[in-house]
Amino acid sequence: MQTNNKDNNDFYFSNNESTVAQMNKQIKKEKKMKNRKPAKKGGVGSTYLFFIIVIAVSVVVSIYAIFCMNDILAITKTKSNVTVSYSQEIESSNEAIDMLHKKGLIKCKNFCKFFVKLRDTVITTSRLGGPYEPGMYYLNGKMGLEGMLITLKGNTVSSETVTLTFPEGYTVPEIINKLSDNDVCDKAALISVIQSTDFSYSLVTDLKANDNVPYRLEGFMFPDTYEFYINESASSVVRKFLENGENKFTEEYKTRASEMNYSIYEIMTVASIVEKEAANDDQKRTIAAIIYNRLEDKANFPTLGCLSTSDYITNKVAPNLSSTSSHTAEYYLSYYNTNNTSTVVGLPAGPICNPGTESIYAALYPESTNDKFFFHDTKGNMYTAATYQEFKSKVQKYAPYLEY
Repeated sequence: MQTNNKDNNDFYFSNNESTVAQMNKQIKKEKKMKNRKPAKKGGVGSTYLFFIIVIAVSVVVSIYAIFCMNDILAITKTKSNVTVSYSQEIESSNEAIDMLHKKGLIKCKNFCKFFVKLRDTVITTSRLGGPYEPGMYYLNGKMGLEGMLITLKGNTVSSETVTLTFPEGYTVPEIINKLSDNDVCDKAALISVIQSTDFSYSLVTDLKANDNVPYRLEGFMFPDTYEFYINESASSVVRKFLENGENKFTEEYKTRASEMNYSIYEIMTVASIVEKEAANDDQKRTIAAIIYNRLEDKANFPTLGCLSTSDYITNKVAPNLSSTSSHTAEYYLSYYNTNNTSTVVGLPAGPICNPGTESIYAALYPESTNDKFFFHDTKGNMYTAATYQEFKSKVQKYAPYLEY
């Protein structure tokens, strides 16, 4: 009995070529599916995360770059002043930048340090690196890093200048007020430098602040005509006075002071009294001689007897004292009042003004005389005497309106 193969579900063979081809194609497809690696999950999410990280890093870098450039160029800085003061010279730019950072004047101190080193390597004619002059400075972020460092070097960022004349006999308060009124520098900055900044000039090297002296550099701010920058640093301004005085007070003068057994400070104190007591230059050597004669005769002249010393405190110092001043005028008078009723023996605590060259010369080379008294009439004529009786006689003759 013949069996029909088409009805047999267990075995089926065909010689049909198309059928064989289809089967081979199906087998190959199954093999490809087996060999294909499974797709990674989350591919799109990883891409998004990568771009977010890139954008975040770019934003952070951009913000840092903006802060860095703002420190240099002062694009969005304010003009609010910050007081920066130091009494010793700062040698390195790194130290100065650290100080500016602590004061909140810059934000990116490491970048600023790198910038200064790079800038000074490229531009060698006007370096920003140290040293930086001691003193008190008023800085603000609007100046930019370069402007602040230039100011700390004792230079100026302004090209505008002013020429000022300070006459012989001007006092430190008068000098400070004149400089401030002409926008050269701030009063507080000047006082700070005058009172506490160390200078290398021989006349003031060992000059320390004295609690009994209102202004440490009184007597050494040499009177003359000077040119200043507007908003010049206080240390630079004071240095001009001191350097001029250093040149005027020659080595010959220093030797002469030593020969007289007087210190330079004492010579300048005598010269300042001569400056205030004399009506003209011709009288100065005589007045200097009378001062020395009295100083050497303490038995008869326990006090110097010069009104100008107490006038200095009353008329020059007292009006410029404030509630924050160290002492009152009465306190200073106890060290400067050399009138006959005072207890100040010899010279006052310090100079009473800034003497000129003629007064300094008179203090170093006084006239030879035995006179110990002098007075002026209303026209400025001076009369001298060796004894008190002679003095009273001349007063009655030439100036009877004077009370002695």
